[in-house]
Order: sequence, then C-alpha cells, then structure tokens
Amino acid sequence: MLPAAHRLRRSVDFERTVRRGTRAGRSTVVVHLLVPDENVSDPGSGTPQVGFVVSKAVGNSVQRNLVKRRLRAAASGQLSAMPSAARAVVRALPPSSSATFADLERDLDSCLRRAVARATGDAKR
Repeated sequence: MLPAAHRLRRSVDFERTVRRGTRAGRSTVVVHLLVPDENVSDPGSGTPQVGFVVSKAVGNSVQRNLVKRRLRAAASGQLSAMPSAARAVVRALPPSSSATFADLERDLDSCLRRAVARATGDAKR
C-alpha cells in the first residue's frame, strides 16, 4: 500500500505535473514526472508523491478500482527510484484492465526509469 504522505491529492498538483512534467509511456500506463528545481522551495514536498488517473475507458468501477489498487502497490515499491520531492501522475490506459499485476509493475517500472532519466538528464538509466 502507498503511504498517505506519498499520495498526490490536489488537482492543481495533478495538472501541473501533467502539463510541465516529463512523459514516458508503455502499452498499459503513461507516467508524467515533474522534478522541481532545487532553487524553488515548496514546503512539505521532501518526499516523492504519486497520483493515479484511471478513466472510464479502462472499464467499469470494479475493473478501475482493481487497476488502481495494483498500480498503488506497484508504485509503493518504486518510491526509492524517484528523486526526492518529485511528483508523478500515472495514467492507466484501456489495456491495463486485462493486464496482470506483473505486467503493470513491469510497465510502471520501465516508465518511471525512463521519465527519471529524461527529467534529470541522466542518459545512462
């Protein structure tokens, strides 16, 4: 389970991350990652935060909630790979409803690694 301190909740944070963040996608998910500038201070943002967007295109409420739970569990294992104070928005795509937990976890890991590499300018990742 993703700890409450690591959850992205405010709509303005979602919007800012999606508009200004680095994007990386796979067949089941798209990750938008925003790493704040070191010279800009944002109080209370020392920990990485993750938010989820699962639209009705994914499926009915049972399928959407299952995808959300799986993504939350997968994201909790990826927090250490994220820079401190980074914000990520994970958008589930329609194929995520038929994907297994292992598929979602693999795709999320791949997207986060690529987004972190692009956002930090590290081409080795």
